[in-house]
Parts: sequence; structure tokens; C-alpha cells
Amino acid sequence: MNLKRMAGSVFTVLLALTFLVGFNVSARAEGNVTVFAAASLTNSLNAIGKLFAQKDKCAFTPSYLSSSTLAKQIENGAPANVFISADEKWMDYLAKKKVIDPASRFNLLGNRLVLIAPSGSKLNKVEITRGFNLARLLAGGKLSVGDPAHVPAGIYAKQALESLGVWNSVKGSLAREADVRLALVLVERGEAPLGIVYATDAAITKKVKIIGVFPASSHPPIVYPAALVTGQETPAARSFLEFLKTPQARAIFEKYGFSVIE
Repeated sequence: MNLKRMAGSVFTVLLALTFLVGFNVSARAEGNVTVFAAASLTNSLNAIGKLFAQKDKCAFTPSYLSSSTLAKQIENGAPANVFISADEKWMDYLAKKKVIDPASRFNLLGNRLVLIAPSGSKLNKVEITRGFNLARLLAGGKLSVGDPAHVPAGIYAKQALESLGVWNSVKGSLAREADVRLALVLVERGEAPLGIVYATDAAITKKVKIIGVFPASSHPPIVYPAALVTGQETPAARSFLEFLKTPQARAIFEKYGFSVIE
């Protein structure tokens, strides 16, 4: 083979390889699913995402923050395929902005609101009823919560405390955190004597204990809706949303203390 013909053959092979590499990159991109989810879903969704990635042979990329922060990021063009909020408010917010696919939306999970203390605290059982003396229990310390201005867990907490008639006595003692997991960490470290988080958050650590459960009637139902993001409805994203409804996913959610909405 002369040099000219050899050079032509090499060029053809390189061109073919370039096409194949480009095709594989594209295929991998189509097989990725990026999920923006409430911070309280971190452990359960990581486990579910791992199973899904093994089943569908694609990459699962999660981002966990407060639902409000994630909703704002999605509104501003963040490349999420799926959004799972810890309340309906922020899903409704994106629906009004026409940023989620309404046909794909469904209510996925429920949760409970609990009062926690560091595991070494002398406080044990607290009966959470109307007018209970939360300020006295704090003894001058801070009540760690997700920021009630925008974090779902904090919004639920404020609604519960208002319903029980104790909000005014503690609203000046709040440690307002950017998401519910940060509220949990503050109590874990003993930097706050009490906190209000979801039951599922308290269940993932031995550094805190649940000392009271808020009556379900003291706040609106805690609902986690899920939906596809408009313009990002890839086959992998649709497959992931359907996988959330499977018995395998349900078992993991229930393991972490969530109630699965039928």
C-alpha cells in the first residue's frame, strides 16, 4: 500500500472512530437523569437512584437542597429532568411558571413532623398539645428549624406552632436553617437544644431522639409531589419517574419512614 492510500485509510478509520465516540457520548447524555429533590429525600433517593442506574444502565445525578432553592434554580434554567418537592407550594410555583409537565405530576410521599433533642438530652417524652410550653423547654436556647420564610419543613413547623398557639412565644428563638437537614445537624451537634424536622430525618441518625410528634391536624398534610421538568422530558427521566412507583422504590421509601401515597 502506498503512503497516499495508507494515509487515506488512516483518515477513514479516524473519522469512523470520531463518529463512534461522538455517538457514544450522545447516547450517554440521553441516558443521564438529573433529579432535583428536597433535602429530606437524600438517603432514600440515593438508594433508589442506585437501583435505577443498575436497571436502566444510565447515570443518576441528584441535587439535594430545600425545595424552594431548587425550584428557583429550575425556574432560572438549571438542567434538571425531574423535580421532587417536599410540599405542593413549590411545585405549584413551577406549574404557574409552566416549567413542569403537568401531565407527569403526581403525589409521591407523605411524612410526619417531629420535635427532636440531642440524644444525650435530659428531655424525653413531650406531649405536644395546644399551649404546650415550648419556650420553657428551650430554656433560653434556640429552636432549630428550616427557615419558615421558604423551607417546607419550616413552613409546616410554623403552621403547627401557630395552630397550637405557641408560635409567638418561640418565634424570636428560631435558628433558621437553609434546609431541614441543616436544622437536623444543629441539634446533632448540640448547638440547639430542640429542633423541628421530619420523622424521616430524625430516623437517619443516632445523635438525636424524637421527644414528640406533632398532631397531623396541626398542619396541612406533608406531601411530596414529583414531576418532569418542561423541555427535559427524556426517556430516562420518564423511566425514572415510573420507577418511583415500583415495589422496589416503595420498599426503600418505607424503610426510611416515608408513607407512600397510592
